[in-house]
Amino acid sequence: SILRRWKRNWFVLYLDGSLVYYHDETQRDMDGRIHVKYSCRDVRTGRECRGPPGGKTRDCPLTVVLRDGSKTTLCAESEDDAVAWKMAVLEAKSTPVRLHPSKRGAPSRHGLRAGCGW
Repeated sequence: SILRRWKRNWFVLYLDGSLVYYHDETQRDMDGRIHVKYSCRDVRTGRECRGPPGGKTRDCPLTVVLRDGSKTTLCAESEDDAVAWKMAVLEAKSTPVRLHPSKRGAPSRHGLRAGCGW
């Protein structure tokens, strides 16, 4: 069933438009990455999405629809979190990237939004 495929991850939306998901909040083991700025076609929340894992309301899901037709569905901790994530992803999608070099010459990668989800 779909519930067996859900697993808890830690998500970080970086200023460069990368939505990266990690095994946990230590951010050591990356499970995947979505380049929101280039790959995202649409973002849906709540009842526009397929059902969440057990124990969550139908208002918590967030689906990122990619240009290739695939979808990644997340489940936020609350309806408010799902709406905040949607707004942050849409903002990252439409905001031009301006990376400023750090002291070592590498681009800075501060998270725009971070949180836990399914």
